[in-house]
Parts: sequence; C-alpha cells; structure tokens
Amino acid sequence: MELSQLNPYDPNEAFPSLDNALTDPDGLLAVGGCLSVQRLINAYKNGIFPWYNPDEPILWWSPNPRLIITPDHLKISRSLAKVIRQQRFELSVDRAFSKVIKACSTTREEAEGTWISEEMIIAYQQLHQHGIAHSIEAWSQGELVGGLYGVTIGQVFFGESMFHTQTNASKVVFAHLIQQLQQWGYQLIDCQVHSDHLVSLGAYEINRKDFIDQLNRYCNHLPQSSAWKTP
Repeated sequence: MELSQLNPYDPNEAFPSLDNALTDPDGLLAVGGCLSVQRLINAYKNGIFPWYNPDEPILWWSPNPRLIITPDHLKISRSLAKVIRQQRFELSVDRAFSKVIKACSTTREEAEGTWISEEMIIAYQQLHQHGIAHSIEAWSQGELVGGLYGVTIGQVFFGESMFHTQTNASKVVFAHLIQQLQQWGYQLIDCQVHSDHLVSLGAYEINRKDFIDQLNRYCNHLPQSSAWKTP
C-alpha cells in the first residue's frame, strides 16, 4: 500500500484513515506535511504522532497495539518508594521545558541516535508556548538530572520522551507525573510503544481501536484542575 503524502502547506488537512496504517513497519501511516501547532493537535487527537530521523521526511505513526497507563494503574516498587520517601530530587512542573526536550535529544543521541531533531524541538517549544506541551523536571543541587515532556489535550497526556543523568530520576519524575495527573482529573496517559521500563511502572498495551475510543471520550473533556504553565 502506498503511503499518503501530506500537504506541507495545509495544516488543517485531514489524516488518512488509521485502517491505512502499515503493519510493517507497525503503524506507519503517512509522510510529509508539517509540524505546525494545528497539525500536531489534529494528529494527537486522532492517535497519531510524528517520529522520524533528521535525514528523513516527516513520518506519521499510529501503532497497534498502543502502550498506555491510567492514573490508577501506577506501580511503585519498594525500592522506588524508598527513593521517593528520601526526597533525593526536587520536582517541578514546566520550569525548564526547553532544557528537558534538549536533554532528551542529547541523551538519545549519545545512546542510539536521536529522532528529536532541531525541527522537532522548535515545534514542541511552540506547543509549549500555546500551553499544550509540558514538562516535569527533577533537580539535584540545582542541576537538572531528569525529566519528561509530552502533550496535553483534554484529559489525556501524550508522553513523548524522558531522560535521566542520575539513577532513578526518570522513574521518580514519571511517578510524580502520574500522581499529579490523577489529582488533576486526567484519565489516560499515552506511552506510544512497548517499553520494558514503562511496563515495570504499570503501563500496558491495548488495541488501537480501544485507544481511539478512549481518545474520543477524554480529549473533549477538560481536567478538573492543573498546575501546568499557561501562556
């Protein structure tokens, strides 16, 4: 099946049906387009996200199955609970979004090559400026040692990437995120694709149809409250 080519000059262009997504590679749906705020919002609301290498055109994905976690499904091991009680890290919300996404890019590049290109960084900084993309940070002695960022629409948090430079920092950040989202009335956290790290914290897979049903239910309802930074 030939991939749909998206128009880079029409951010309101509809995405193709998810039934057209490839099974190999899993979930590849379309190519091209742009990373405008409107197109990214449309993508996430429809269960689609961009993922591509810097030397490639923009690729859009909707894998099946989908890795998710709900706020009531968080698993905190005894060892992680001990780290949390020890308060090794100072935690913050939206204090250093640009630093977090750049750190995610750097740590991934050092480990396995990065998909968080400068184009992606600029696009998600724009989402942050619109109050749509957010970050959670972990600090130690004033130094940023862990964090994650993602996109919020309605009662859904779409996780994008995380990093750590100190042991357990990303786990503590993730646990803090889930606990905060539960307090704020969020219903669903998208983790995209299988990760042993996230499964150990309570994430699990569901089929794409069920995932889209949940997006349709929760993206159109505002959370009860939040401490996210607003533009």
